[in-house]
Amino acid sequence: MVTEPQPGGAAPSRCHGPHSIACILPPHMLRAIVERGSPEQRAWALQALTVSERIRGRRELLGDLAAMTALPTGGKQRAVYDARHGSQLPGTLVRSEGQRPVKDVAANEAYDGSGSTWDLYHDAYGRSSVDDRGMPLVSTVHYRVGYDNAFWDGSQMVYGDGDGKLFERFTKCLDVIAHELTHGVIQYEASLDYADQPGALNESFCDVFGSLVKQWSLGQTAEKADWLIGAGIFRPGVTGVALRSMAAPGTAYDDPVLGKDPQPADMANYVETADDNGGVHINSGIPNRAFYLAATAIKGHAWETAGKIWYVTLRDRLRPDSDFRAAATLTVAVAAELFGTRSAPVGAVRAAWKKVGVL
Repeated sequence: MVTEPQPGGAAPSRCHGPHSIACILPPHMLRAIVERGSPEQRAWALQALTVSERIRGRRELLGDLAAMTALPTGGKQRAVYDARHGSQLPGTLVRSEGQRPVKDVAANEAYDGSGSTWDLYHDAYGRSSVDDRGMPLVSTVHYRVGYDNAFWDGSQMVYGDGDGKLFERFTKCLDVIAHELTHGVIQYEASLDYADQPGALNESFCDVFGSLVKQWSLGQTAEKADWLIGAGIFRPGVTGVALRSMAAPGTAYDDPVLGKDPQPADMANYVETADDNGGVHINSGIPNRAFYLAATAIKGHAWETAGKIWYVTLRDRLRPDSDFRAAATLTVAVAAELFGTRSAPVGAVRAAWKKVGVL
C-alpha cells in the first residue's frame, strides 16, 4: 500500500454520503495546478475547488428533492440551458427535445451526449433515464468563466468551458458526459457512499459506463476501444492522453503542471490517503482495470456481457457501503446467474478481480 501525503498541506476533503459532489476533475489534479501552475492557472483551479465545496449541500438537497418529487414521463426528454458564464442554474433555455441543433457547439454536445447516454441505458438495459422513471435530462453549459470541471448536482448536469490553456470545454468528451450522468444512476440505485472503497467503486462504475457509452456510440468492440476517460480534454501542450486509463491506470498523464497520474493498477499499490474522500478518484483505477480485463477477455461489445453484469450488480446487489471485495463477489455471482456457473463470463470476471488482487 502507498500512503499519499497532503499536497501543499491542503486540508483533506472527506464528505461522506451518496450525494457528495463528484466532479470529473479530481481534487488532486486541481491541487497540483494550485501548486505548480501560473498565477492565472492557479486562480482557475482554486475556483473549481471552491465551487466543488459550495455545491456539496446543493447536490444533497436536490438529489433528495428529485427522488421525492419525480413523476414518470414518456421517452427521452432533454433540455439544455446557458448559464452565460454566471452561476445561476439552470440558466436560459437554448435547446429542447426534438429541436434542431443551435449555433452553440457546447449546447449541441450536451444535448447529443445526454441522448447517447439515455440510449445506452434504455436500449441495452431497458432503463428509462437516470432514475428509471423517465427523468428529464437537464444540462447547463457555459457555467462561470474558465471553469475547469463538469458535475452532476443531484438533479442536472453542469459544464464549464475550461480555461483554454490546460483544458478544453467539458462537453467535448462523450465519456465525461456519460460518467457524470451515471452518478445520477448510482444516486437512484446502489447510492454508494462517496468515500474510501465504496466511493472508488462509485467513480469506477461511472468510468465503466462512460466508456461503454462512447463504445456504443462508435460501435466499437472491447478490443478496439481506447479505454480512456476524457481523451481530448487536454489542450495542446499538456503531456497526457486523458484523465484516466482503464487499461493501464497510472499512465494517463505525466505533466509538469498537472503532475503524474496517481492511479494504482492493483491492490498491492492501493493508496491510503485522507485526500479526495479517501482516494475515490485514485483507487478507482483498480476496479476500472478489473472491468477492462473482464470485458477484453470476454471480447465483442463490452456493453452486452460485461456491461450487463456490472449494470445488474449496480441496480440490484450493491449497497451503500459495498467495498471492492463485495463488488468482486457480486459481479461473479451475477455473471453466473445471467450466463451460467461454468460460463466464459464467470471465468473472465473472476480472473479479472484476481489479477488486480481483490480476490
